[in-house]
Amino acid sequence: MTKRYDGATPALAGLDLRVRAGEALAVLGPSGSGKSTLLNLVAGLDRPSQGTVTVDGVRVDRLGEAASARYRRERIGMIFQFFNLLDDLTVLDNVLLPAQLARTPRATARARADELLGYLGIRKHAETYPGRLSGGERQRVAVARALMNRPPLLLADEPTGALDTASGQDVRRLLTELNRDGQTLVLVTHDLALAEACATRTIELVDGVVAR
Repeated sequence: MTKRYDGATPALAGLDLRVRAGEALAVLGPSGSGKSTLLNLVAGLDRPSQGTVTVDGVRVDRLGEAASARYRRERIGMIFQFFNLLDDLTVLDNVLLPAQLARTPRATARARADELLGYLGIRKHAETYPGRLSGGERQRVAVARALMNRPPLLLADEPTGALDTASGQDVRRLLTELNRDGQTLVLVTHDLALAEACATRTIELVDGVVAR
């Protein structure tokens, strides 16, 4: 696929990429290399200028606005550098939010949330507000939210970028464990330690093409 914005140089220039189920792909590259554009196209937040994007059998580039939102709810989990949690909701309510948007029965959603909070070691914080948690704990809440609807694909955009060294190591171990348990993962990062720790394959983008 190719993606052009207003400038003459494309953000992605004929990128041909396949990610297998169960793989953990790390995407490295300098600022402006096309990493965030790639995530936006996979998430259905943008469309390619040319080419196709297919995820889990869905032609993402053909989806309208409502179908694209449904696709993200059902098939994509997203983790961000700055967590993007809602500070006026408890940890539990933040984690439940994707299930509520998907209209999952409340009892089913509560059981799934409890399972995730236990798996991620943050059940004791269920009624706590995010502002009272450490950065590493908040990122674990964000991971639980991303996994709530059992997405086939987890996208992570600089997931350790806002964390101290100890919390970053904690998140690296967590993502490694998730992939070991079968979660397909695509992560964009400048953190070489993260790529080395949890990626089964690494590519480097430079000027919108795979350089390595």
